[in-house]
Amino acid sequence: MMTYSESESENTCGGQHDRQQDLGLTCQEDENGENLWDIFGLLQIDLDCASTRDQFARNENWCSRNVLRKQRHWEKIVLAKKSKRKHERELRKAKRAEGKGASPQLSKWDLKIIAKERLLEAKQTGPQLCIDLGMTSHMTKKEISRLAAQIRRLYGSNRKAQKPFWLCLTGFVRNSPIEEACLRMNDGFSNYLMDVTPESYLDLFPLETIVYLTPDSENALNEVDPQKVYILGGLVDESIQKRLTFQRAQEQHLQTARLPIQEYMVKNINAKNYHSTTLAINQVFDALSTFYETKSWEEALKVAVSAGKGYVLQDTRW
Repeated sequence: MMTYSESESENTCGGQHDRQQDLGLTCQEDENGENLWDIFGLLQIDLDCASTRDQFARNENWCSRNVLRKQRHWEKIVLAKKSKRKHERELRKAKRAEGKGASPQLSKWDLKIIAKERLLEAKQTGPQLCIDLGMTSHMTKKEISRLAAQIRRLYGSNRKAQKPFWLCLTGFVRNSPIEEACLRMNDGFSNYLMDVTPESYLDLFPLETIVYLTPDSENALNEVDPQKVYILGGLVDESIQKRLTFQRAQEQHLQTARLPIQEYMVKNINAKNYHSTTLAINQVFDALSTFYETKSWEEALKVAVSAGKGYVLQDTRW
């Protein structure tokens, strides 16, 4: 007797057998007993996997080509920059050789030693320049920061000078806003080769050797005397408190002087009708340093007084 399941199985096998015959295939097994339909199914899976791998490989190759293209582009830029820098170095070398008769170039270390020796010699022989920091209480935090930046520029110019001054910061109080600004804004400030003291210049130098430089003085400076001590008021005043440094010098009974701007320069016509003889401390120093080397006030003022001040040398007025 045939059960329901046997009958159903027979019908199913028969139907499947008929369909396989319709397709021209028979429900055969290989010699190992494996059904050929199963093998065909596995082959289909392998083909799908191979297709996926090929697509992944194509995407990977495309990404690699894109990366290589960008890398080649960047390498071209780097090579172009290197070539440009090399060309600029060669031009500078040729100019130096032309100007100095092809003399051998000194290394940075040699230049540093020479600058140090010059500074130490200036400490012994002068002249001396003091920056009076006793007026920082009149300044805002922004103005103090600007003063610290001017001190950095002044020191840098002095180190490069052929005939430097010996510098001194007087009234420099520890843990004060000016110390914080100098340490924050000036790299290596603690190693600057100069004197730094909280004392006043009045306690350090004889009164007869002190010359306070102020734009409000009636006396034009004619010479830079190595035996004198020149004082610059460390003052950045955006509110323009007029004659502050001059009044300070008068109260202390000091000799005063100003740069001879009016003697060698004339007012230049400008749109704002602005004319000023008040310079930043680093600009005043540039004038003193240039004159000390060249003995020419024309050259000194040309370096120190910018066109924005409204003054030009007498022979260049337009």
